[in-house]
Amino acid sequence: MSEKQIIVSKELPAPKGPYSPAVRAGGFIFVSGQGPIVPATGEVVKGSIEEQTRLVLENIKAILAAAGVGLEAVVKTNVYLADIEDFAAMNGVYATFFPENPPARTTIQAANLPLGIGVEIDVIAAG
Repeated sequence: MSEKQIIVSKELPAPKGPYSPAVRAGGFIFVSGQGPIVPATGEVVKGSIEEQTRLVLENIKAILAAAGVGLEAVVKTNVYLADIEDFAAMNGVYATFFPENPPARTTIQAANLPLGIGVEIDVIAAG
């Protein structure tokens, strides 16, 4: 069994539950689902889906930076939307974070996301 390493970004608040922000194992980095949380305050942002998506992806970027990689290392994402009607708006922001060679992705509508958020994203990165 390969060794696992827990990855924590000092720029982000500690998780609110019994999980790690990210784990490195088997040559990959598995980033837990991230919601639109303001790093400095721990406040949940419930603004537009564009604002939420941007904040989620910035937080993922910070976690990956703590692991020593960037968004270019992401090979797979899972996007969970409270309302699938937000797909186009989320996708517009998402595309700015992955302008070339985007990762594989699954996007679904998920009822009752935690804390009333509109989007949650998890990623797998090479690393």
